[in-house]
Amino acid sequence: MDQARQVFSVDLLERFAAKGRGLITCMAAGNDVIVLGTSKGWVIRHDFGIGDSHEFDLTVGRPGEQSIHRVFVDPGGSHCIASVTGSGGSDTFYIHAKWSKPRILSKLKGLVVNAVAWNRQQITEASTKEVILGMDNGQLHEIAVDEKDKREKYIKFLFELSELPEAFTGLQMETASVSTGTRYYLMAVTPTRLYSFTGIGSLEAVFAKYVDRAVHFMELPGEIPNSELHFFIKQRRAVHFAWLSGAGIYHGGLNFGATHSFPDGDENFVENKALLAYSRLCEGSEALKPSSFAVSEFHFLLLIANKVKVVNRISEQIIEELQFDQTSESLSRGIIGLCSDATAGLFYAYDQNSIFQVSVNDEGRDMWKVYLDIKDYAAALANCRDQLQRDQVYLVQAEAAFASREFLRAASFFAKINYVLSFEEITLKFVGVGEQDALRTFLLRKLDNLTRDDKCQITMISTWATELYLDKINRLLLEDDTALENHNSECYTIIKEFRAFLSDCKDVLDEATTMKLLESYGRVEELVYFASLKEQYEIVVHHYIQQGEAKKALDVLQKPAVPIDLQYKFAPDLIMLDAYETVESWMTRKDLNPRKLIPAMMRYSNEPHAKNETHEVIKYLEFCVHRLHNEDPGAHNLLLSLYAKQEDDSALLRFLQCKFGKGRENGPEFFYDPKYALRLCLKEKRMRACVHIYSMMSMHEEAVALALQVDPELAMAEADKVEDDEDLRKKLWLMVAKHVVEQEKGAKRENIRRAIAFLKETDGLLKIEDILPFFPDFALIDDFKEAICSSLEDYNKQIEQLKEEMNDATHGADNIRNDISALAQRYAVIERDEECGVCRRKILTVSGEYRMTRGYTSTGPMAPFYVFPCGHAFHAECLIAHVTRCTNEAQAEYILDLQKQLTLLGSETRRDQTNGINEESITSVTPAEKLRSQLDDAIASECPFCGDLMIREISLPFILPEEAQQVTSWEIKPSLANQRSLSLPV
Repeated sequence: MDQARQVFSVDLLERFAAKGRGLITCMAAGNDVIVLGTSKGWVIRHDFGIGDSHEFDLTVGRPGEQSIHRVFVDPGGSHCIASVTGSGGSDTFYIHAKWSKPRILSKLKGLVVNAVAWNRQQITEASTKEVILGMDNGQLHEIAVDEKDKREKYIKFLFELSELPEAFTGLQMETASVSTGTRYYLMAVTPTRLYSFTGIGSLEAVFAKYVDRAVHFMELPGEIPNSELHFFIKQRRAVHFAWLSGAGIYHGGLNFGATHSFPDGDENFVENKALLAYSRLCEGSEALKPSSFAVSEFHFLLLIANKVKVVNRISEQIIEELQFDQTSESLSRGIIGLCSDATAGLFYAYDQNSIFQVSVNDEGRDMWKVYLDIKDYAAALANCRDQLQRDQVYLVQAEAAFASREFLRAASFFAKINYVLSFEEITLKFVGVGEQDALRTFLLRKLDNLTRDDKCQITMISTWATELYLDKINRLLLEDDTALENHNSECYTIIKEFRAFLSDCKDVLDEATTMKLLESYGRVEELVYFASLKEQYEIVVHHYIQQGEAKKALDVLQKPAVPIDLQYKFAPDLIMLDAYETVESWMTRKDLNPRKLIPAMMRYSNEPHAKNETHEVIKYLEFCVHRLHNEDPGAHNLLLSLYAKQEDDSALLRFLQCKFGKGRENGPEFFYDPKYALRLCLKEKRMRACVHIYSMMSMHEEAVALALQVDPELAMAEADKVEDDEDLRKKLWLMVAKHVVEQEKGAKRENIRRAIAFLKETDGLLKIEDILPFFPDFALIDDFKEAICSSLEDYNKQIEQLKEEMNDATHGADNIRNDISALAQRYAVIERDEECGVCRRKILTVSGEYRMTRGYTSTGPMAPFYVFPCGHAFHAECLIAHVTRCTNEAQAEYILDLQKQLTLLGSETRRDQTNGINEESITSVTPAEKLRSQLDDAIASECPFCGDLMIREISLPFILPEEAQQVTSWEIKPSLANQRSLSLPV
C-alpha cells in the first residue's frame, strides 16, 4: 500500500463526552448522531449535525446502582433503544430524537437486550416500523414504535433458541419487495453460531415456520464473549457481512434475491464465504482475539490490545495500525470498543472518557493492486482509476497468456495497452514467435481501441492487417486448394472475415495501396468487392462482364450511386452477353438517353437472329417511343429501319401511321426523317410504306403512281385523300382511271362497263368525257350511249339550276331597291321637351355651342342628333363623347380619327336628311358621306343605354382608379380636439 498517505486516520472528537455522568460503557452512532451510555445510568445524545446534545437519566425510580448495558441507534439517528442493568433488575427504554423523556418498554422488563436489527428500507423519522430485539436468553422479539403515539405499538415474541440456548450478541436485517409481498432476510450471531432466517410475509409468519424445522446456522470452533455481526451498507443496501467469531472473522457477500437455495426451500443469500484466522494477524506470538471490530468497504478495523489494526479484507494483510491519544486515567482500561456510522461513512472508537473519530481517506485507491496480486483481473479493472492502472492489469494478463502460449488471448490484452508498452515492442513479440494470426488479432483489436484522430496510425495498421489476411488466405489455399468449396473450412471463414474487415475499414484504407495488394495476391473477387465498397463501379462491372455474369453487372449499374455514363459504356458488351436482361434493365430506368444506346443496339441488330426470336432492340425502342414518348429522331429512325427489315410490313405501316406529335402546338406529327424513311423503304421494297410516305410528304401524284403498281384500291384511297385541291384530286383520279382502262384485258363491252362503274366510285368527280380519250379511237359510241345520255341529263339539270339562281338574284335586287326607297321615308317623332340622354339638355332647343358639331351640317337652329328605335335620343357630340369614354382604347382612337377626317372635309355641306333619296344617290357616294357612314356604324350601331356597351359597364367599379383622390377627400377624420361632450338629462 502507498505509505505516503494513510487510508485511515484517528482524530480526537470529544475528550470528556460523558459530561461527568459517569464512565462511558457503550456507544452507538448513526447519521452524525452519537449516543453514549454511562456507568451511572445516563444516556447522552450528541447531534454533531446541528451541534446539540441531550442527557437522559434512566435511573429515575430505580433503587441501587444502575448502568447502561447497551445502546442502539437507527441509521437515521432518530430512534434509540437503551438497555439498563443494575441491582433492581433489567429494563429497556426507547428514546426519540424529539422527546425530552425516555419511554420504558414495560413488556421487556427483566430482559437484557444485546442486539437490535433495524428495518433500513422502511424506517422513517416518525416510525420505527419492524424492529427485532435479540436478548441474552436466546429470544427474539419484535417491536414497533410511532413517535406520535408516545408509546410502543406492539411487542411480539418471535423465536427462541432451544437446541443450544445462548445469548444473541448481534442482529442484522434486510428486506426486499417481491411480487407476493416483502421478503425478510435476518442474520443473528451467538458466541459460537451464525444463524440465518428468511421468508415472505410478516415477521411472525417468517419465524413461525421455524417451529417445525431446523434453523440454518454456521458453527465455528472456539468461543468469544464479545461476538459481533456487522453489515457493510452501500447505497442503503447491505453488500457484505462479517462475524467476529472465536475462530476468526467469518465474512462473505450478500446477494438478496439469489436463485440458489437450501434443500428445504430457504433462500441462500450468502456467497463467497471466507474465514480470516486470527493467526494471520500476529506472527510468532500467540494470536490475540479482537475485543471489537468494524467493517468498511474493503477493510476490517480490529481493536486488539488498545490498538486498531486495519486488515484488507481481500488480501488479509494488515495495512495500518491506529494509535489513540488517551488520557492517563483511561490508559488502565484502554479502548473499550468500536462502532460505525454507515450513513456518514465514519467510524468511532471510545474509552471511559473520550470519543475518537476514525476517518476513511479513499480506501479503494490501491485495491486494483490487491485484486491484481490475487489474479482477480475483473475486480482489478473495476477498481482502476485511470488508463495507466488499467494498462498494468492488461499487461499482467497479456504476459500470463503469452507465457502459457495462448497467443490470441494475449493479443486481445496487448491491444488494450496504451502507455506501459509500445506498439513496436508488442508486435515484435508476436513476430519473434512467428504468430501471424495473433499479430493480426492484435492489429484488429488495436484498431478498435484507436480514436478517429489517429488517422495515420489507423491507415497503417489497417494496411498491415490487410496484408496479413491475404497471406493467411494464400497459405490456407496452398494447404488445400478445395477449401473454398467447403463453407465450414477455415479458409472460407477467413475470407468472410476479411470481407467484413474491408467493409469496416473502407474509409481508412488507402485505395490505391489496397488495390495493388489485392491484385498482387491474385484475390480478384476481393478486389471486386473492395472496388464496389469504394464505389469503383467500372472495375466491378468490367469483372462481371469478363466472367459472363451480365445479371450481376446490371445489378451494379442499377445502383443509384453509379454514374449513368457507365450504362452507355458497357451497353454494347452487355446486350451481346444477355440481350433480354439488358433490355429489361434499361426499361426499368427513365433517365437513359436512347440516342447514346444506338451503337449498342445497332451492334445487336447486325447479328443474325432466329425467325421467331423476340427482337430485344425493337422491344426497347417501342417502349421508348410509346411509353416514354421519346422524341429523338435517331431512335425513331432506328426503329423504322428495324421494322423495314422485317418480312411482315404490318408493324412498319402501323409505325408510319402513328402521329406521335399529335396535339402539340407548332410541333411535327412524326419525329423520324421522311426522306431517310423513303429511301430505306424503296431499298427494302416496302412499297405500301413508300406510298404512305409520299402521301405524308404531299407528293400525291408519286403516291398514286406507286400505289397503282401495288394495288389499284390503294391508289384510289390515296387519290381520295386530297380534299382541298379539286383540280389535283381530279388529276389523281384520272391517273387511276387511265390505269384501270389500260389494264383491263376482257371484252370491249365488258371493259366499258367496268370503266363506267369506276366513274360511279368517283362520286361525280369524273365524267364520261374525261375518260373517253383513254379508249381507242375505233370504240363504237353505242357502247357509251347510256353514259353519254346520263352525262347530258346532268348538264341539263345544272343549266336549269343556274337559271333559277339568276332569277332569284334578280328578284333579290328588286327587293333591295324597294327597301332603300322605304328607308328614305322612315322618321321618328321627337317631343319638344325631349332631353339628351347624356347632357340632359333639350334635343330641339340648345345653345349655340351645339349647333355645329364636327363633321356634321347644321339642320336649321338645331344641333345634329341621333334617335334610336328604343326612344333614347342623344346629341351627336354627346354620343361620340359617351361612346369614346366607355369603349376600349382602340375603338375610341378609331372614332376620333373618323371625326378628325370629317372635320377636314367640313367645307362640303351635308344634304338635308329629310330630302328624298333617289337611285343616283345610292350609286354615287361622296367621301364625306362614306366617312360619316363609318362613324354612324361605330357610334350608333346600337343604343349605348340598351346595348352591349351598357352590359359591359356592369363589371366596372363604381369608383375608378383615377377618382381615388376625390374619394379620399370625402373621408371623415375624427378630431379629438374638436369633439364636444354633450350631457343628456336622465
